[in-house]
Amino acid sequence: MKTILVASSKGGVGKTTLASHLAAQAALDGRRTVLVDADPQGSSTRWAQRRAGLDSAVLPIDGAGGKGWRRQVPDDTDVVVIDAAAGAMASDLGSFLERADAVVVPVLPSVLDMEATVGFLDSLAKHPRVRRGELKVGLVGNKLKPWTTGSQQALEQLQQWPYPLVAQLRDSQAYALLVGLGKSLFDYHSAQVREHQDDWQPLLRWLRRTGSRD
Repeated sequence: MKTILVASSKGGVGKTTLASHLAAQAALDGRRTVLVDADPQGSSTRWAQRRAGLDSAVLPIDGAGGKGWRRQVPDDTDVVVIDAAAGAMASDLGSFLERADAVVVPVLPSVLDMEATVGFLDSLAKHPRVRRGELKVGLVGNKLKPWTTGSQQALEQLQQWPYPLVAQLRDSQAYALLVGLGKSLFDYHSAQVREHQDDWQPLLRWLRRTGSRD
């Protein structure tokens, strides 16, 4: 069972968008997928509920408080994606960090967001599994505008951080629209979405290289 934790101490960085898209991609790939919603706002749960009628439905599970969620995951599950609560530090994510195979951390290209992320990554670095190299951490540059100096400078800085920059996702209004419909970019095959889908491929390859725990 592959378990992916999407987490950040900063709100509004696109955590739910990343979690729902990773869950949708896994389900569309034919894998039995669970989305653990640990955020009190419940956005991931509502996304999964809107998707319930599709062949690629995703099972939502309440993970608020980080307790009892593992017992709710069916035994035949292939992929678990966890949407952590906004503002959570490593000390708040204990049960998730113990089970995760990878932590995906979205970062926006702004000074305030990057400074907040540094504190979160510092807290992750103290976790025994991260320290031993058992738990991989990957950064995702999110809502990027590659043609702007701000995004270019942010990417240069992120590439110097101790964790790999595993994806660069361009800013698009389509994400908010699709999440509101219970859909994802991966549900479509038009040329309009293909470039955005390509943005995700480095992240998906990185996740495939991480091992899974039973």
